[in-house]
Amino acid sequence: MQGDPFGFDDPVDRREVPALKVHPMMLGADGEGLFPAGVADMDFRAPPCVLAAMQARLAHGVFGYETIQPGLIPALTGWMERRHGWQIDRNHILRAPNVLNALAMAVNLFSDPGGKVIVQPPVFFDFFDILRENNREAVLNPLVLRDGRYGMDFEDLERKAADPATRLMLLCNPHNPVGRVWCEEELRRLGEICLSNGVLVVSDEIHCDLAFDGHRHVPFAALGAEHAANSVTCLSPAKSFNIAACCAAFTVVPDEGCHAAFLEANSRLTVNKNNAFANVAMEAAYTHGDAWLEAALRYIQGNAARLADRLTRMPGVELIQPDGTFLMWMDFRGLGMEPAELTAFLRQKSGWGVTRGTVFGEEGRGFARVSIACRRAELDKALNQLEAALNAL
Repeated sequence: MQGDPFGFDDPVDRREVPALKVHPMMLGADGEGLFPAGVADMDFRAPPCVLAAMQARLAHGVFGYETIQPGLIPALTGWMERRHGWQIDRNHILRAPNVLNALAMAVNLFSDPGGKVIVQPPVFFDFFDILRENNREAVLNPLVLRDGRYGMDFEDLERKAADPATRLMLLCNPHNPVGRVWCEEELRRLGEICLSNGVLVVSDEIHCDLAFDGHRHVPFAALGAEHAANSVTCLSPAKSFNIAACCAAFTVVPDEGCHAAFLEANSRLTVNKNNAFANVAMEAAYTHGDAWLEAALRYIQGNAARLADRLTRMPGVELIQPDGTFLMWMDFRGLGMEPAELTAFLRQKSGWGVTRGTVFGEEGRGFARVSIACRRAELDKALNQLEAALNAL
């Protein structure tokens, strides 16, 4: 349609493939009719440049073992420089199957079994899973919600970082689920605290390309050489271009010792194979995907504005205004429901399948995370259902 050159308004049946977002594993056996907003991916087709690159690779017809093509790493470094002003030394880059794999490897390499790792809840639930499954203790430095906006508690962070048993911090930048795009001042203060206490910052920056108008993503490692040397950055185009099922990740490790440790672990665990489709998809996205991404961001911001406007007519429900990402952090505490009651209300009365807030930590009680990277007509339908359910309370 006019004004929608990439077809974001076009219906796409996710059930034609085993998409997790609409699978009974996620929605339950009786969840076929729910608004599927619980998984952090988009309902949009991948950029045409990505589809064309994958089709061309498919046409070759031979899929034996491969190295990476020579244009992939320059495509990544070029993207990061022009989009975020971050000049990455290509010698600092390592490949990883996915960001979660890179986070788990960093936890195992740079903290001790039984040791402490700082996280900032409410935060991406896989952070907790990685620490628990690798016998690390999550040290909580909860974000603070003031006047509808989350910030960091630096005094508490300083106390937690001073513990000699704390060797590492998992940073979510931008933050999932609260939608903060951390500014340079915040990141610099966090970085100084971690530097002075010998705490390595492992920064999950998978949402880095999804900053809204008026906000700018600041790569933690771009703060300067000292902070870069005290960091591991995990990157992937999976969220930016909706190619999570067919792409891999990159780990940027500037410190020579940490880089060597990562390289040795990659070899020991044989994390060194390449996927031909992932490689061409990523190179195409990073080389030619600017226009698609900018259009997707405009569409998502339009959805966020629609959501915010509709919620003004729904007492008891508020939107934490996002700086970026397509994941909305919705505050249902005004309804006075316990977490199980809220989940049942959203599912059974509103027809919403969301990620319940408590999986992001106790700080998520009364909240839910909702993906709005969907057709606007689908979002409007879901909002009508929510409003009707609230009116019936």
